[in-house]
Amino acid sequence: MTSAGNKSRKKKRSAGILAFRWRDGMPELFLVHPGGPFWKNKDDGAWSIPKGEIDADEDPLKAAQREFREETGQSLDGAFTPLEPVKIASGKVIEAWAVEHDLDAAAITSNSFEIEWPPRSGKRQSFPEVDRAAWFDAPTALQKITPGQVPLLVELLKKLGVASPPVPPIARSGTAARRTRGSTRRR
Repeated sequence: MTSAGNKSRKKKRSAGILAFRWRDGMPELFLVHPGGPFWKNKDDGAWSIPKGEIDADEDPLKAAQREFREETGQSLDGAFTPLEPVKIASGKVIEAWAVEHDLDAAAITSNSFEIEWPPRSGKRQSFPEVDRAAWFDAPTALQKITPGQVPLLVELLKKLGVASPPVPPIARSGTAARRTRGSTRRR
């Protein structure tokens, strides 16, 4: 085997922060909606905690704080409570912390990224990494968040002593939905 074959692949890791606040005795959870054309018309199952990749040799909590600042334009402080890491479908591991912190979701400013859009057009366009943010009650947050991050919300609710509502099924579209419905017709 070559030395390249012996190299172990580094697992991709992200770090994020799940901010929460209390309203009328119940927690509200802060989520962000990804920007860009792919996510434009997606809602349920598309939202996320503010998160991003951990740089080499970077402290994961510092990375989470940096990513929160980059995606919202706001810093936060408080007692950060670690949550159990989750492994999402892509194989990426998300390390997350919860913190009680109130902020204005309407006042976010996000960094941006550039891609060729429309595809194969030769034109590059810039899009915000996050196009909006919102506070959600627990049942709504569980409906809005990407399926791989649901365990983070459930764990936080448990730590807060709040019964977790049933996790709603995610509306599926496209190829995955056709497979789920049992269709074998090729498109």
